[in-house]
Amino acid sequence: MPYNWTRPQAGAERELHLWPHQSLPPKGYVRFIGLTAALICVPLVPLLGSFLLWGLLPFLLLALFGMKWALDRSRRDHQILEVLTLTAEEARLERINPDGARQSWHCNRYWTRVEMHDHDGPVPHYVTLQGGGREVEIGAFLSEEERVALYGDLKDALSVKQA
Repeated sequence: MPYNWTRPQAGAERELHLWPHQSLPPKGYVRFIGLTAALICVPLVPLLGSFLLWGLLPFLLLALFGMKWALDRSRRDHQILEVLTLTAEEARLERINPDGARQSWHCNRYWTRVEMHDHDGPVPHYVTLQGGGREVEIGAFLSEEERVALYGDLKDALSVKQA
């Protein structure tokens, strides 16, 4: 699951960290770029020593660097972190966006409600937190099954009173 709870000691805060799933780990990224570069070089082998090689090489390099740029951009756009902190008195949600901007929400824990919008949200099983006169989304980047599991975890966490 692309989220986890920290296990507090007695009387400590409880935190939930959420992040988007990254399907291409760094090792896979390096392998993919290397394999793509090797496969792009295959059609160049018969052209070694000819002027046609220099005509094709810029386009093949442009394709390789275009692929690298697209993968880097995708990874950078999915660098999101949401942190839900639950104390005995307060619930705080902070979202750190890919550009480093921070968005925050806080509410008295007693008045905090977790809601699931099965069909009327931007994604199926859209999970929101309500309280303090606002409604904020949480985990919208998760898969449908992960949002359902998150909803259950949040219901359980918010119903338990901390000492």
